[in-house]
Amino acid sequence: MCKSVAFVVRTCLLTLALAYCLRGYGQQARLPDSPGAIPQNTSDHSASGQLGDSGPGQAGSSTQNFDNSVRGAPSQILHDQIRLWTSPARIRLTDATWLVPLGGLTAAMIATDSDVSRHLNNDPNTLERYRQVSDYGVGAFGAIVGASYLLGLSTHNEHQRETGFLSGESALDSVVILEALKYATGRERPYVDNANGKFWRSGTSFPSVHSTVAWSIAGVIAHEYPTPFVRFLSYGLASAISASRVESKQHFPADALAGSALGWLVGEYVYRQHHNPTIPGRDWSLPGVRPDRPSHWQSKNMGSPEVPLDSWVYPAFDRLIALGYIRTGFLDMRPWTRMECARLVVEAQDQTNEDDPRQDEGTRLYLALQNQFGAEVELLGGGDNASVQLESAYSRLTEISGKPLTDGYHFAQTVINDYGRPEEQGLNNVTGLSGWAEDGPFVGYVRAEYQHSPSAPSLPNTALAAISEEDFRAIASFLTQPPPVPPDTPISSISQVHLLDSYVAMNLSDWQLSYGKQSLWWGPSKGGPLMLSDNADPLRMFRIDRATPFTLPGFLGVLGPMRLDFFLGQYSGYEFVLTPIGLAGQYGQSLRPQPIVHGERISFKPTANLELGFSRTTDYGGPGYPLTTHTFLRSLFSTSNANPGQPNKPGSRRSGLDFSYRVPGLRDSMTFYAEGLAEHDEITPLLGPDVAAWLAGIYIPRLPAVQKLDLRLEAGYTDPPYSGGDVANGAFYYDGTWLTGFQNAGHLMGSWMGRQGQGVQAWSTYWFTPQNKLEFSYRHQKVSQQFLSEGGTLADASVKADWRLKSVIGISASVQYEAWTFPVLASARQSNITTMIQLSLWPKPRTPGAAGSE
Repeated sequence: MCKSVAFVVRTCLLTLALAYCLRGYGQQARLPDSPGAIPQNTSDHSASGQLGDSGPGQAGSSTQNFDNSVRGAPSQILHDQIRLWTSPARIRLTDATWLVPLGGLTAAMIATDSDVSRHLNNDPNTLERYRQVSDYGVGAFGAIVGASYLLGLSTHNEHQRETGFLSGESALDSVVILEALKYATGRERPYVDNANGKFWRSGTSFPSVHSTVAWSIAGVIAHEYPTPFVRFLSYGLASAISASRVESKQHFPADALAGSALGWLVGEYVYRQHHNPTIPGRDWSLPGVRPDRPSHWQSKNMGSPEVPLDSWVYPAFDRLIALGYIRTGFLDMRPWTRMECARLVVEAQDQTNEDDPRQDEGTRLYLALQNQFGAEVELLGGGDNASVQLESAYSRLTEISGKPLTDGYHFAQTVINDYGRPEEQGLNNVTGLSGWAEDGPFVGYVRAEYQHSPSAPSLPNTALAAISEEDFRAIASFLTQPPPVPPDTPISSISQVHLLDSYVAMNLSDWQLSYGKQSLWWGPSKGGPLMLSDNADPLRMFRIDRATPFTLPGFLGVLGPMRLDFFLGQYSGYEFVLTPIGLAGQYGQSLRPQPIVHGERISFKPTANLELGFSRTTDYGGPGYPLTTHTFLRSLFSTSNANPGQPNKPGSRRSGLDFSYRVPGLRDSMTFYAEGLAEHDEITPLLGPDVAAWLAGIYIPRLPAVQKLDLRLEAGYTDPPYSGGDVANGAFYYDGTWLTGFQNAGHLMGSWMGRQGQGVQAWSTYWFTPQNKLEFSYRHQKVSQQFLSEGGTLADASVKADWRLKSVIGISASVQYEAWTFPVLASARQSNITTMIQLSLWPKPRTPGAAGSE
């Protein structure tokens, strides 16, 4: 354990140190006070990326010497080294917009390097061919450098001579730095010690020399001759060299990445410092977001925290959209950032100004949301978003009198869509805080809470046997011994401090990249989508989200506004995987390593009233299934399948689609929506509707007779009425290889209807104000006897009140009566009453530091 912790700490320190140095190499080229900075006096060289202490275009160009001669090369290289090694002292926060992804990718590769290298081809002839590709590739670059310089010298072609000279200088500069890094890191080669890739062992693997030299030369050539053909050839050859060093098992992927980045950045420095601006070429600016002043961030580059899924604002937006005040909101893809909420508020404002003043339900909703997101509305035009904000403080007491249901994956749940919080019979408590800090493109969000639930007796033996049967029935023929049964142990009380949604994020041109624990809601339903909901503990993930809708160019614009979402996460509490050598896992113990899950979603609105969404999630990894580039791509794109436990198993895949349609032209409109979910080989539920799970609903935001009252009905099933009988016992959210299923920390991530059930829900809410409301609800669930012996039923009815005592203080209270019958859990019908009261504090939203237009 200590060795593992030490390795993680060393890896993080190494990644940070490397990113710090790499940032410096690129940053130095942008310093206008550097000797010999390039004057911005030609159309081919813009001032982009030239900002510094003195402002753009203020370098001392009068002292610049573009001779680039062999005689002056030693002095020039010495000067380069001094500036390169001292440049990290001039680091700037804005450079983190490209350093953070680079550092994160390097760290991820270091963590998976060993598995990737061990699963590459070991054939000696193949390894030798790849090694020759890299050697000949670097030799070709060397020949190009020498030939360019000599031919340019002999023909008096200054452009060609400079290309050869600066390419060679860049290669020499990068090699000097690289050799120092090799000595400092001492990483073993992949062919040593079973590819463990240990650092500080006098090795020479990190970074890759071939990659560094190739990319330093390729970058200079591509900018000296910036035609698409030359750029493709130079970068293509450099990429082939880097890949071949990995395939030949001379280096790990992280070595090649670090070497490539190092070479490219050193080439950037050399070119920007010594390229003669009177010679044709292309401006070379590093990626990043750099405003003229901190007060001039554009809204598209502002980091923004996401609104928690249990916030009051989503029902308010839902009603506004259903009433026709908002046309570009995507309710099937949540959470939303606060900046996106502000954009929707502005859109609603345009509609409320044109609305009949006698019908003021939409106006009231708009005004409440305007008050909530007023600071972000001001920032839509640009400004300074630097702030630290306490979002909420809350404490909730939940008393459950009677035995509750807590396992929706095998039976059912009394409390659903509650972030997987522990709940047992007796008094339960949740007390938490949430808040964020943001500055420019960066944001950090934390939601931490104390959780307490009482102890409970063990499940009866009939229930434990039923769990084992449900988990292993589909693969009984693949097991060489009887399947395990959960232990007959009591459930301990829980008193813990726990993080819910907690992450760091960076926003670049409305694409938000984030890492941490996050919850997603993929679908238009209120009771819980078939694909992803907040029923389970937030998943630790890396996520790329298009925070604001965009429209494709040309004829593709007919699809209308759209949003995209992608995540790569890792489960927690996963217990069983059927590996190529047998069953791995045991009840009550988490697997090492935990499997991963990745998901992709696209939603678009071809009309203002029609919203369509397509999604897919895939489980992969864990014992017996190493995560390599090849296996990840196979899990992402493969449409084939294999028997449970086979080495070439592409993953446990599920696909979904959903739509919602608002009926236009009605004074009191209504919205219809539906969701479908297909497991395993089905690409979409439309190709096999009879074997898919479905859910449908209707929402009437304003009843004709009572303007403040709405009504919503939903019904669905994960027990398809297939003509041949049962599709497969508990087929949904389950796979014969990834046996623990679509669960995180023991809770189902999908619909409350479970693996093979039917359900209906109904809600009616009376809106006193947008934040003060009274809601009545009813739910009924039936679990199939084909899945669970003797089946099971559940019915509950509840009433909930939300009230703001003051603008910053709120109270919520609810009472729910439930009756259930599950013979494997209890021989007689059971009932319970769940009462909840929560006191919340919402500090007043902060005001922006400085707002101004771009």
